[in-house]
Formats: sequence, C-alpha cells, structure tokens
Amino acid sequence: MYLSELSLVNFKNIKQADFQFSHQVNCFLGNNGQGKTNLLDAIYYLSYTKSFFNSIDSQNVNFECDFFVIQGKFLDQDSDFDLYCAMKKGDKKVFRKNKKVYKKLSDHIGVFPVVMITPYDINLILEGSDTRRRFIDALISQFDNHYLSDLLSYNKLLKQRNVMLKDSRFKQSFDLLEVYESGMSEKAKSIFLKRKTFIDEFTPIFNQYYSDISSNVEQVGLEYESSLNNHSLLDLFELNRLKDQQVGHTTAGIHRDDLLFTIQHHPIKKFGSQGQQKTYLIALKLAKYEYIRKKKNIDPVLLLDDIFDKLDDNRVSYILDLIRSKKIGQCFITDTNTTKIPNILSDFKVEYNLFEIKNGAVN
Repeated sequence: MYLSELSLVNFKNIKQADFQFSHQVNCFLGNNGQGKTNLLDAIYYLSYTKSFFNSIDSQNVNFECDFFVIQGKFLDQDSDFDLYCAMKKGDKKVFRKNKKVYKKLSDHIGVFPVVMITPYDINLILEGSDTRRRFIDALISQFDNHYLSDLLSYNKLLKQRNVMLKDSRFKQSFDLLEVYESGMSEKAKSIFLKRKTFIDEFTPIFNQYYSDISSNVEQVGLEYESSLNNHSLLDLFELNRLKDQQVGHTTAGIHRDDLLFTIQHHPIKKFGSQGQQKTYLIALKLAKYEYIRKKKNIDPVLLLDDIFDKLDDNRVSYILDLIRSKKIGQCFITDTNTTKIPNILSDFKVEYNLFEIKNGAVN
C-alpha cells in the first residue's frame, strides 16, 4: 500500500497544495519554517486522525481561515481507496473512507499505518510515563481494534471513578464505586496482558536493530512496569481506597504503567549519551515499523523528518541502506539541503520524487 496523491487546503501554513507521489521515495526540500514537516504531519493525520505535533485540531487550521481539508488517494496490488479529513472550527471533525463517514474515528486506526522518525522522538525518553504509554497504545492499536476499544472504555470509567472520588457526596458510597471498579478491572486485565505480550515480542526486534546500528557496542532493554505485575486491579483499589479518596483520583492501574528504557541495565535517560539515546530511538521506531509489517502484512509508510541535520553519518547511512535495499516501503524525507538527497538517491537505483517547498507552496 502506498499514498499516490495528497491534496491539502488551509492546513497549517499550506493554503493549497496537490502532490503525486512515487511509490518508493519522496523528498520535501527547503529552508526551515517553510512547511516541510507540516506535509509529513498531514500524512500522519491520515493515519492517526490527528496531528503528531498538536492534538488540538483547531490549532492546525491556517490562521487566516476557519477550516482545513486533507485528502489522500491510496493504491495497492488489489485495491485502492480515498481518505478525506475535514475540520471546521466549532464543528466536529469529519473523516471519510471512500466517501463513507466513520461513526467512530477509532474505527480508522490501522487502515493506513505510518511510522515517523523525528527529532521530537527524544520526548519518549525525557517526558513522563504518559508519553511512553501512548507509544505502546498507538502501536498495538494499529493491529488490534479490541485493544483500542478496551482502552477507551477503561479511560471513560476511570474519569467517572475520579469524579466520584472528588465529590464529597460519594465519599462513603462504596457500592457505586465498585460498579465502576468491576468494569475497569475487566478491561485492565485484557490491556495488561496484551501489553506484556507486545513487549515480549517487540523487544528482540528492537534489540536487533540497536545492535545493527551501534555495532553491538552495548546492551539495551525495554522493561514494562505495571502495578498489575503483582496485584489484581480490584486488590489495588481495595488497598488504595482511602488514599484515592484523600487525593481525589485513582492512584493505581494500567493508566500509571510505564516503559523503562535501559542501557547496560540502567535508565538511558540518566546514563545514556546523546548519541546512544538517538540510536535507541531510531531502533525503537524501526522496530515499530517491522512489528507492524509482520502483524498486518503491510509495509507502513515511513516518515523521516530532518534526519540529515540531526543525526550523524553512521545512523543516516543505516537508514539509507534500508531504503537502498528496499527493506521498507514508501518513504517521505524532509531536508534543508536541496542537493544532498538527490545526489545520494541517484546512486540508489530507486524511484524518487523531489518537491521544493517555500512559504507553504510547492515550487
């Protein structure tokens, strides 16, 4: 599957643009601040129904306008389909596949898988546990709609339980609390087991990529941290009920899980160099690409944002070798140098298109 055409209206700084893409490599070239990354984000939007960088839809509308439209045409060996996304300020976002509106945006997740490598990936290491949970949840949801449904249900029940914990009228209403807790426990068990299975399957793929990129210099790991490793959620509710009522929110559950990134058995956030952290994140994203491909039997689209400016030659060469050997499917690359990528790709014997972006327009 690949994205053959893309049309944008009023998306961020792009007032209007139309593209026809190669099924292999496509490059957006130009100075910083011209809109190259916004084009990658538009492609990401068609996969995840939201922006990679800003989840508030209204803030992705061009500041002179009150709506945006993103449209994509997709081809594969057996079929083709169109995606349409429109957002008008004050209205509900509309997402359509082949002119049929999705009743739930979650039904679209996994239809068009995308993996993005960007300098902002460093947030996976530096920010809190919610960032790493989103990484796990987004990945599993690409191939397991039941997981996403359970996660949405759990989060809804969690909000309801937290409302009760904050409301003094319900301080002694254990019966009603237990109704929510029973539903949360059922969903949490399923989510927990699927996360554990995912980590068990994903880690060897990740370790292999890290070893390949770093020439097997050090040992890295992924550790799934969850309070459900030692207790059922119902037991945790019982143990923490008084504390939860005092603080006014649920202090234990799968919404507090974390993914510990390690190097030489120590947290990479504290003990990893910048180079080691970059290698770790590239390996993580390439492992995500391969894992989705194996689960769905589809080549995800790979989005590479500004990698030539931010990565050293060794890491860039490894990614480019994957492109050259055609171990990945369609790829989109942004770069500020208008000659470097064309010179490299000319030796690769792959099909590629070049687009020069200036002030949100294609030249």
